[in-house]
Amino acid sequence: MHSIDFGKIKYEANSAVEASPSLVHADLCVYGGTSAGIAAAIQARRMGLNVVIVEYGRHLGGLTAGGLGATDIGNKAAIGGIAREFYEAVGKHYGSEEPDGTKWTFEPSVAKRIYEAWLQSAQVAVYFNQQLDRVDMREGNITQLTMRNGNRFEAAVFIDASYEGDLLARAGVGYHVGREANSIYRETLGGVHYGHPNHNFKAWVDPYTIPGKPDSGLIPGVTDAPVLRQGQGDASVQAYNFRICLTNVPDNRIPFPQPPGYDPDTYTLLARYIQAGVWDAMRLHKTMPNGKTDLNNFGAVSTDYIGGGDKWPEGGTHIRESLFQEHFRYNLGMLYFLSHDERVPEPIRREVGQWGLPADEYPDSGHWTPQLYVREARRMVSEVVMTEHHCRGYDVVDDPVGLAAYTMDSHNCRRLVIDGRCVNEGNVETVPAAPYPISYRAIVPRGEECVNLLVPVCLSASHIAFGSIRMEPVFMILGQSAATAAALALEAGCAVQDVEYPKLQAKLLEDRQVLAWKK
Repeated sequence: MHSIDFGKIKYEANSAVEASPSLVHADLCVYGGTSAGIAAAIQARRMGLNVVIVEYGRHLGGLTAGGLGATDIGNKAAIGGIAREFYEAVGKHYGSEEPDGTKWTFEPSVAKRIYEAWLQSAQVAVYFNQQLDRVDMREGNITQLTMRNGNRFEAAVFIDASYEGDLLARAGVGYHVGREANSIYRETLGGVHYGHPNHNFKAWVDPYTIPGKPDSGLIPGVTDAPVLRQGQGDASVQAYNFRICLTNVPDNRIPFPQPPGYDPDTYTLLARYIQAGVWDAMRLHKTMPNGKTDLNNFGAVSTDYIGGGDKWPEGGTHIRESLFQEHFRYNLGMLYFLSHDERVPEPIRREVGQWGLPADEYPDSGHWTPQLYVREARRMVSEVVMTEHHCRGYDVVDDPVGLAAYTMDSHNCRRLVIDGRCVNEGNVETVPAAPYPISYRAIVPRGEECVNLLVPVCLSASHIAFGSIRMEPVFMILGQSAATAAALALEAGCAVQDVEYPKLQAKLLEDRQVLAWKK
C-alpha cells in the first residue's frame, strides 16, 4: 500500500558543506534545471560549448516535469526549435497520431525521462542541491558562482534560467517585483485590476467569522487589504499553486491524506461558497494519458493560494521553505477537506474521493511534485521591456528571438472585502492580436550592469506582458536562443549585448526557431 512520505515534501535542498568543495570550469554555466535551462544546455552542447547545469534542488525540468502536463500553448505553430523537439519526443513516446507527430499532454515522469535522456546523450553535467551564496564580478563580468556548500562554478558566460531570478539579482542586474501602475508603460491592463468575471465570486460570500459582524474578524483566505484604485501599482504577484497530478485508476491511486497541521477552518470560505450554490473548485481537470489529470486552479476559491506568494521572490531559503509548506498544506488540505468534511455535500465528497495521487509519480518526493508553480517573481528591467503594446501588436521589435502567443494571463493577486463581501482582484485574461516577437534585448541586461549574463525566464517584461510570455514552451524557446547568443558571444569575444543580430537570427532560423508570424 503506497502512502505519502511528508518528510520528503520540501523546498530546501541539502546545503551541507562539502568536505572537499569542487571548482568547476565551463564555457557556459546554466543556473536552474528548468525547461529553459535544459533547452539552453542542449543548444550549447550542439554548438560545441562545455556546459554545466547548476540546480538549486533535486528536481529536473521545472514545471514541465512538475505537473504542468497539459501544455499552455497559445498557438502551436509559433513553437519551434528544441521546444518542438520536446513535444515531438512526447508524441513518439505515446505513439502520437497527429500529422506532425507531436503530443502536448503528458505525464510528469515522461517529461523527466525525456530530459534526462537528452542531457545524458549530450553529456551535460547537472549539479543538484546547489544553493547560490555569492556571485563574484569583475568589470561587469560574472566570474564565479559560489554555493552554500562551498562548490564554485567558473564560466565565460552565464544563463539565469531560474523561475525566481536569483542569479540576476545577486549580479546586481536591475529588476522589478509586483505590478507596475498602468501609467509606467501606458498600459491598460496593468496594476490593480477589478471587474474580470472569470475566477471571481459568482455568489455573495460573507467574509466575517460571524456572518454579518465585521468586528468578529475575517475568515482564513480573506485579507483586510486596501481597495486601491484600478490600474494602481503594488507589490503583489499573481497567485501560486501546485499543478497537481491526479488519477482515478484504483490500483495506482493514493487516497488524499490529511496533511500535517491540517485545520478544517482554513476552508470555511470554500464551504460557504459551495453552500451559496457554486461548486467549481476542481472543474479544471485536464486529461493526460494513463488515467491521469493535471489539476489547475479554477473559479473564485480553488488551488490558488491567493496572496500567499508575495514574499517568495525576495525571500531567503527559510522564507521560501515556509511558503512552500503553506502552499502544500493548503492544496493537499483542500483535496482532503472536499473528500472528507461533512460541511461538503455528499455528492461532492464522493466526486472528489474518486481521485488520488498517482503512486507511480514523484517517488523521490513523497508522490507530490517538488515544483511550486511560481507564476511570477523577479522580472529584469533592461533596454527593452516587453509590454502590453507588444502583445497587442502596437509595437513590434526588430530583433526577435522567439514568439509568444498565450493570453495576457494574470491569476488573482489579492482577496479582499468590498461592501461586506469577498472579492478577488487581479485576474486578467486578454488574448493578444496574434503571436508576437520577443526582443533579444529583453533577455540581456543593460550593458553597464553585466555583459556575460542572459535571462530567458525572468526576462524584461511588465507584469501583463510576462503573463503572456511565461509559458513553458516559450521558456524553452528563449533558453535555446539565449544559449545560441552565448556561443556567438564567445566566438566573437564580445559582450552578449554586442552579438551581431543577423548572425544570431541566421543561426536561430537554421535551428528551426520561429521568429516571425505570417498573417
